[in-house]
Order: sequence, then structure tokens, then C-alpha cells
Amino acid sequence: MRCRRLFLTAFLALLAGTAQSASTLENIRIWAESGKTRVVLDLSGPAQHSIFTLRGPDRLVVDLKDGRLARALTDMPEGVGSVRAIRTGVRANGQLRVVFDLSENVRSRSFTAGPNSRYGDRLVIDLQRSGTPQTVKRASEAYTPGRDIVVAIDPGHGGHDPGAIGKGRTKEKDVALAVSRKLAARINAERGMKAILVRDGDYYVDHRRRTDIARRGNADLFVSIHADAVDDRRASGATVYALSTKGASDEEARLLAERENAAVRVGGVSLEDKDEVLAEVLLDLSQSAALSASLDVGSKVISEIARITKVRRRSVQQAGLLVLKSPDMPSILVETAYISNPAEEQRLRDPGYQEKLANAVLAGIRNYFYTNPPPETQIAMDVRRTPDRQVRHVIARGDTLSEIAARYNVSTSAIRAANRLNNDKIRVGQTLSIPIFPGT
Repeated sequence: MRCRRLFLTAFLALLAGTAQSASTLENIRIWAESGKTRVVLDLSGPAQHSIFTLRGPDRLVVDLKDGRLARALTDMPEGVGSVRAIRTGVRANGQLRVVFDLSENVRSRSFTAGPNSRYGDRLVIDLQRSGTPQTVKRASEAYTPGRDIVVAIDPGHGGHDPGAIGKGRTKEKDVALAVSRKLAARINAERGMKAILVRDGDYYVDHRRRTDIARRGNADLFVSIHADAVDDRRASGATVYALSTKGASDEEARLLAERENAAVRVGGVSLEDKDEVLAEVLLDLSQSAALSASLDVGSKVISEIARITKVRRRSVQQAGLLVLKSPDMPSILVETAYISNPAEEQRLRDPGYQEKLANAVLAGIRNYFYTNPPPETQIAMDVRRTPDRQVRHVIARGDTLSEIAARYNVSTSAIRAANRLNNDKIRVGQTLSIPIFPGT
């Protein structure tokens, strides 16, 4: 008897759980524009579903597991766009089936969206006429674009200066150039960013000319790439440097001494016609701001590098390095590894590892500029367009990040930022958060 009561209790609990998991189809909304038909199923809660198409005649079938039809939903909406008519029925296994009779051959994409201030859970289905997909106007085209954030990438050494040389004869100048080229390519692929390579070959560039090249390119950030070396071959790990306060004061004194005889400019303002007191104030303000920004971006870069390899120091180190002494531009130097360590030398020679380093540095740079974008830049405009809601998109076979971005009228960089992606690689079954901005 006791066993029967336990079985009955468990059975009733199972029935209660099943009832709670059932989702009610409360409404169907449908509209069409620009050759695309969108169907929205308004649900009382999340629901497992499957979607497939049938031919002869063309139909799109949606099965909602444990689905129910709301009593108030007695009449289906009339067909619009690619949909001729809508029918519903309950299958023998209890699933609610919704059938869309189609007037043409279409490709379908679907995603689920959680509740917002106006609607509850939804299943959204987009129907696109088969053939060449129609170009979708991006939301960013509705306003004047801002300028790109410019990042100057400086491969250390070069030409007659090989830098450090590892036990396996790996030269620092070659590793620095390889990583820098990969980093520049990734920056140039970013929406709202542009890279300048201080050198793009095996030649030497004077230290002051390196920062001059960056300044002439109106760089917002200067990143110098190196590989460290010491006598102890056991030393390992990456390090990020910014300019020391001592180095900053030395550079300030030099610029003040030269201002009357050279075209010394700080933040685009010439110091030539300024008296010594004003020039000193301008330099001090600019240098302080550059140092603060350097430490900030440096900390973000070292945090990302720590995800892929050992770091020598978790915090940004400071030194009076000449290449970092720009008074009006945040500047960091990245020691990617110890080329004097045979194991790290071997990794530095690996193109795959070089790509990981480039991705990590880019992630740190991106994190900094999405938090502190210069106001007139495209990224600043994107950040100001704060998403008013997020939808969830499950990657289907054949999806690409650019196609998903076009479908939702957002940029690929916004999707990458929302999901902390370092590149455009996605996988089938992966769920992405899609930021939906006002007016899109």
C-alpha cells in the first residue's frame, strides 16, 4: 500500500511538472517588407520547438513540444508576404503543430527572444525568398559615421638591429614583425578601427621616428611589440610596460627646451608661441592623461594575455623607455615572452601562437576603447546606441556572423562585444546574445 501511495505521489508530481512546462501559443503576428516575411509566435513561456519545410505544396511546419493553443486564439491571421494561410492542430503525441502554407519557395531562419517591456517569450521566424539574399540596410547607415580609432603598431628592432636572439637563432625583430602584422590585420578587420604599421619590413626605424610616424597618422594608441631576454634561460612570461613618471619628467624637460626651435606640438596644439609656464602646464596635463590611459589599456592587455600564457607580472610595469615617451598619446610596450627561454622561443616561432598573442592584445585594446572611446569615433557612436533589449540566436548550419549582423541590423563588432568574441568564428548550436538597438 505504501509503495502504491509513493507511486501515486510521484505520478501526480510528474503530471504537475508537465503542466508547468507547457507553453501556450497566445498570438501570431505576421508582416512583410523588402522581400522578407517575419512571423512572431507569442508564447506564455519558453518552449522547445522544431521547424521543417515540406514541398508539393510548399509548407513550413512548427512543432511546439507540450504546446497549447490559447482559447482566445480562435481565428488565425490572414496570409501576408510568403505566407498564404496559417493552420494549427494537435498531434497524437500532444505537440501543437502550426502549419504555414507558403506561396513561394523560401529559406527560413528562427530565433527565440525572452520577455521585454511589451511582449513575453517569442519564437521569431524570418522567411526569405530563395535565391540571392537581399542586401539588408545596416542601422549604422542611418547616421553619419564617425572616424576610425587609429592604433600604431610598432614591431621592435629591425634591419641591422636584430634585438635578442634565442638559442635556436630566432631573432626578436622577426618575431615582433610577425606578431605585429597579425595584430594589424585583426585591427583593420574591426569596425571603427584602423592600424598603422611603423615598419612593415626588415629595416631599422629610429626610436623617435617611430612615435613621429604614429603621430603623423593621428594615432590614438601606440603599441610596441618585443620579446624579452635575460641570461637566466628559466625566466618566462609576458610583461606589459608603460612610461615611468621619471621618464615622463625627462621628456617634458626636453620638449620644453626644444619648443622655441622645433615644431613641438601636444594634442595638436603648438608650444612654439606659448610662454614657459603655459607650455609646462599643457605638457604636464597632456603627459598625465597619456600616462593614465597607458596604464589603463596596459592592464587590459596583460589581463587578456594572461588567458593564453604565463605573465611575468600581473600589473603594468613602468620604465623610462624612449619609445614610450610621447606626451600626447597613450603608449605601451608588450614583451610577448622570453626569447631566451628555449620553450618560449619555440612558441614564438609558431604562427598559431603568434595569432593567439595578436588576438589577446587586440582583445585588451578593444576592451579599453569600448570603455573609453574618443567622442568623435565610430565606436563612441556605437556605444552610445545602447541596446534596449537582447535576443538569443542559436547558430544554424550555414550561418555566418556577418549574415546574422545584417539580419538583425547590428554590426558584427557589436555582436562580438556582447559575446566577448575575439574573432568571427562561430559554431553550430552556439547561442549568441544579439543587442537590439532603438529604432532597429
